[in-house]
Amino acid sequence: MLLAIDCGNTNTVFSIWNGTEFLCTLRTSTHHARTADAYFTWYSTLVKHYGIDVDITDVIISSTVPRVVFNLRVFADRFFGCRPLVVGKPECDLPVEPRVDEGTQVGPDRLVNAAGAYDRHGGDLIVVDFGTATTFDVVAGDGAYIGGVIAPGVNLSLEALHTAAAALPHIDVTMPQHVIGKNTLDCMQSGVFWGYIGLVNGICERIRAEHDAPMRIVGTGGLAPLFAQGDALFDVIEDDLTMHGLTVIHAHNSKG
Repeated sequence: MLLAIDCGNTNTVFSIWNGTEFLCTLRTSTHHARTADAYFTWYSTLVKHYGIDVDITDVIISSTVPRVVFNLRVFADRFFGCRPLVVGKPECDLPVEPRVDEGTQVGPDRLVNAAGAYDRHGGDLIVVDFGTATTFDVVAGDGAYIGGVIAPGVNLSLEALHTAAAALPHIDVTMPQHVIGKNTLDCMQSGVFWGYIGLVNGICERIRAEHDAPMRIVGTGGLAPLFAQGDALFDVIEDDLTMHGLTVIHAHNSKG
């Protein structure tokens, strides 16, 4: 049984994969000081709550926060008796190597998204991931990650707006009924929502023009369904793309 772990800047996700489907998905906040024992206490409590009795034999990790990897390695070794596969490390092979400038370190989450998206949808893709940052990953026809775009995340932009302008409140991101706001809250929601629709559509159209090939757009991340309501150019939305990509990379490394 495989335990796939995706550690982002905000949240860390654990999913148990039985080779056919995910049995459960668990989420916690990312904290670099969390120990291996703390991970196991949290993990075992929730697995028991869901009534899942599994024998974890393999662990794969993708982390955009390097400082958490050590404790996750200890967690896998101490409690499951296995050496985890870590995306981005030399011992972890990718189905197709990225084609980027020499010396460039590509975020593991972007490599995983590319692998997952290619496995499900083939090549010539744009993967738009709404995380702490809003990222655009370009996947070539053969499945290689060939570059992309990084923009501020939605919540990061909201926090910056509130911090820089103390009179502006914290708001939730929703689709406003009108573009023209009649009060401060509506104005902010319109600016954020339609601003990101414009950002997503504008960047995707420019990528398509530069790539010079028909491209499908895959949306992922918690806010993707919301922005799809506002005519974002998504062809499909995947809520488990990163976790699926981890299973694809694990299977690739397990061959032979």
